[in-house]
Amino acid sequence: MADINGTEAAARVADVLLLFTDGPESLGVSAIARQLGLSKAVVHRILRTLTDRNLLAADPASRGYRLGPASAALGARALRDSKLRTVAMPVLHELQRATNETTTLSARVPGGRVYLDQVESPQEIKMTVEVGRRFPLHAASSSLCILAFLPPHEQEAILTGELSALTDRTVTDAEVLRARIAEVRRLGYAHSVGERQSGAASVAAPVFGFDGTAVGAISVCGPADRVDDAARERFVPLLAEAADRISRALGWRGGLPTGDERESA
Repeated sequence: MADINGTEAAARVADVLLLFTDGPESLGVSAIARQLGLSKAVVHRILRTLTDRNLLAADPASRGYRLGPASAALGARALRDSKLRTVAMPVLHELQRATNETTTLSARVPGGRVYLDQVESPQEIKMTVEVGRRFPLHAASSSLCILAFLPPHEQEAILTGELSALTDRTVTDAEVLRARIAEVRRLGYAHSVGERQSGAASVAAPVFGFDGTAVGAISVCGPADRVDDAARERFVPLLAEAADRISRALGWRGGLPTGDERESA
């Protein structure tokens, strides 16, 4: 029983920390308790433990809590040691120079994906992303590229779950998403306009690990009026070649994985 209780307590602590990856910068006790279905007393104890270890810090302005310096140190270490980022960044720099738009790298994480890094466009008006924030796998091109190449049972778990809207253009209809997944698998890339951030457009391609499962995605993104159909046609070959180089550096030796390969991954 002690092991079970210890595991449950550890899971609660982890769940509290993970709320800060896709929510507002600051969260209060009531909001955390409501989102996780915990009592305020339990949340208070967890927050006290996390603040004592500098994983969270009190935010006087909002009377809530935000990520602390120890969390920042953990994130920086994870980013520094990420093989995906190490392999991808030189390629993203080349892709940014070839397209003149912002290029991004996303990695799959529990519950969605996060941007690991970006190479910003040199243009005055440009797209930038929030590194480290978690986004769902049904919204926008980078997410769809990862979702399309997950094992079918993982896809269904996402498609039959809650599909929230990030903007008024986010697709939340499961059947429409299934059709888009099929298109991404056929074409090898995804594109979106305003689905994650209003006024922005992007083209993305999946990055595969050695077993053929999508471990992340790279994208070219910018203002929607600049990343139009003509730009997309120019970007796709460059993007596909860049994604293939990264995947091969990670150990993948095939082309676009088949459904059988995804299921056995």
